[in-house]
Amino acid sequence: MLIKSAMLVVFFGIMIAVGIYCRRHATDVNSFVLGGRSVGPWLTAFAYGTSYFSAVIFVGYAGQFGWRFGIASTWVGIGNAVLGSLLAWVVLGRRTRLMSHKLRAATMPEFFGRRYRSERLKTGASLIVFIFLIPYTASLYNGLSRLFGMAFNIDYSICIIVMAVLTGVYVIAGGYMATAINDFIQGIIMIFGIIAVIAAVLAQNGGFMGSLSALAAVEDPSVTDMPGAFASFFGPDPFNLFCVVILTSLGTWGLPQMVQKFYAIKDERAINKGTVISTIFAVIVAGGCYFLGGFGRLFSDQIDVTANGYDSIIPTMLENLSDLLIGVVIILVLSASMSTLSSLVMASASTLTLDLIRGVIVKDMDERKQLLSIRLLIVVFIAISVVIAIVQYTSNITFIAQLMGLSWGALAGAFLAPFLYGLYWKRATAAGAWASFIFGAGIMILNMAAPQLFPAFLQSPINCGAMAMVAGLIIVPLVSLVTRAPDKEFIDDSFSCYDIPVTTHMKSYLGD
Repeated sequence: MLIKSAMLVVFFGIMIAVGIYCRRHATDVNSFVLGGRSVGPWLTAFAYGTSYFSAVIFVGYAGQFGWRFGIASTWVGIGNAVLGSLLAWVVLGRRTRLMSHKLRAATMPEFFGRRYRSERLKTGASLIVFIFLIPYTASLYNGLSRLFGMAFNIDYSICIIVMAVLTGVYVIAGGYMATAINDFIQGIIMIFGIIAVIAAVLAQNGGFMGSLSALAAVEDPSVTDMPGAFASFFGPDPFNLFCVVILTSLGTWGLPQMVQKFYAIKDERAINKGTVISTIFAVIVAGGCYFLGGFGRLFSDQIDVTANGYDSIIPTMLENLSDLLIGVVIILVLSASMSTLSSLVMASASTLTLDLIRGVIVKDMDERKQLLSIRLLIVVFIAISVVIAIVQYTSNITFIAQLMGLSWGALAGAFLAPFLYGLYWKRATAAGAWASFIFGAGIMILNMAAPQLFPAFLQSPINCGAMAMVAGLIIVPLVSLVTRAPDKEFIDDSFSCYDIPVTTHMKSYLGD
């Protein structure tokens, strides 16, 4: 207990110290929300990765999909690295940084409002962010309850409050720069932690080959009759595995807390380095999490999924580790949760202040008032997420838990297509963006309220979310082509940021 407590004290002390140190750099809205648009590749890449992978993935998704798909669940982590990190940086990074700077947009709703010249579109996007990020924020605490109960035997509510307060302190004090530096520290912890935990868990079953052989012998007639299915290349259910890969990988392209990382990056060189760093980070952390979860069925004699749910799988796998390794796991999950929590509340508070309160509710809002509003809203959002998490835990309200699972699909389904087309296609219109907003958010709400209206394969929120994202890529161009084209002069000016001539060295450019 002394070892685990000491590790927590040191961890929290470093987080708070970073927040206090960065306070002097968070004196205006630009520096507080975007770090002055001068954040380097390492901090941006780790901020992206740690915002991506939270305790929901380590405890919930890794356990659930590892149980359902076996070792093939590692494909989810590989998809996260290739689609969710590598391609996201390549396709979105450069253009997002250039156009958001050109349009003077600090948030995703502000980008929509200025790119499509529609204040109503900005307001609509702000409301979608507010509605769906709050329950997603509350879900971050879910992975902590069993782990803290196993390690410290203390009440879950205390864990939630302590984590929320400490996260709030360093975010409110230092803004985006404090978040980015702490994300870097937390990312290092996550990398070494997941490697150590995988090695320790596999050692309990004879190492990698022994564990793989034991997994090949596992049978579950209720899932499949195929021998060795849980140790096979694509697992017992390739279609649903593919849907999970699409939702958790392509979904990042439309999540405001992820895309806004590109707004703050420093320059071209930082984007190139950040692409490599972010991809390697995702391979290790996401690939490692799902790889670990794939061996969950080796502990089936200790796990009652029917009674305790999928969230019990990973904690059960870790129960027999040494105190030192359990301490590492606690810090790992705290790092994953706090980094994502800080990113989400920053995105929510800045969006609500800059896109809804400023200019709509409060007509004349100076820099100091905007900064104060963002800080106050960070407190409000953290408080709301804590209340939701505690109410869900104590009352077992399934509606809230279900809404948490749908929030990713709703946000990505609504935003991915209009954001992507907004960066690349001059003909994209506000009507096309509205159609994507309404369809993406609407279809996920309908799926939650009346799943029986959907075909069997779409009753799963994961499959429905994946479908919503793909459908948006079709809806936006179709609606845009049959509606009035945007003003050519404005669009040409907006896209001119891509055509500004620059001087570079021959080592980075092959001339004629």
